[in-house]
Amino acid sequence: MKVLITGAGGFIGSHLTDILSGEDCEIRAFLRYNSRSSRGWLDESSDRKEIQVISGDLRDYDSVEAAVKGVDVVFHLAALIGIPYSYVSPLAYVKTNIEGTYNVLQAALKHGVKRVVHTSTSEIYGTAQYVPIDEKHPVHPQSPYAASKSAADQLALSYYYSFDLPVTVVRPFNTFGPRQSARAVIPTIITQMLSGKKELSLGNLNSTRDFNYVKDTAGGMSAAGKAENAVGRIMNIGSGREISIGEAVRIIAGTMGCDCACRLDGERLRPPKSEVERLLCDASLAGELLSWKPGYSFEDGIRETVEWFRSNKEKYRADVYNI
Repeated sequence: MKVLITGAGGFIGSHLTDILSGEDCEIRAFLRYNSRSSRGWLDESSDRKEIQVISGDLRDYDSVEAAVKGVDVVFHLAALIGIPYSYVSPLAYVKTNIEGTYNVLQAALKHGVKRVVHTSTSEIYGTAQYVPIDEKHPVHPQSPYAASKSAADQLALSYYYSFDLPVTVVRPFNTFGPRQSARAVIPTIITQMLSGKKELSLGNLNSTRDFNYVKDTAGGMSAAGKAENAVGRIMNIGSGREISIGEAVRIIAGTMGCDCACRLDGERLRPPKSEVERLLCDASLAGELLSWKPGYSFEDGIRETVEWFRSNKEKYRADVYNI
């Protein structure tokens, strides 16, 4: 099987590449062009078969079309994902997440791709109106990022309904693990503890999330690319466990043997009406259609994540707030 992974050099994309490299796949990685020829996390992740790298820009149809030509399955992960920056530049998210998804879909339609696995996000649900959140839960984006991803989801599904493009939408809840950006809360906590801080700068400690270890998320995506009964469907990927940010701090502190307090940093708070207070996943449909279930507990995933960050702490700065 010939597969294209957009965003292959990123956090989840590099882990998905690891999984597919262990299977009978020819992998093509679509990465954003840069003058250093950096392949992102592909430069440092585990050994794999030879990967064809295509550099381009998701917003440029020509480069996307060239990358899609000749592949069987497209795993579309490339996106702007930082929620705080979406308040600064909403248009950048429209151009990358919506127009970029259009480019992938149109190219896939032109070249008769057998499956497009489109990556969504639990953020589009907004604060839970009921729990656990299944795929029928109302969509209520509360940030420009979430709105752009919701629009991209609907665009992807419209290509299934209008043009019979075989699309599957995978909706991960809060993924964490090795290689994650310091913009996310788990790396923020770990890197501050590793730096020796006795008082962590954090945002809302009371909001809850469904944290899913990255190897489980990537495994769900891989399964979605193979299951014929997943075409035209949306599937949540999550652990089914609700953890507050404050509780996550305590679990990580216990794992790392740290004794520290938390300080509310107003810069890290979302606008009040934009804060997603609660997320808890119902992933039963993924279990039914993909035979998928999480293999890692939060504690197991944290142990692996902490060890990775210990070995790679020089790559992160704990003294700045990354948006």
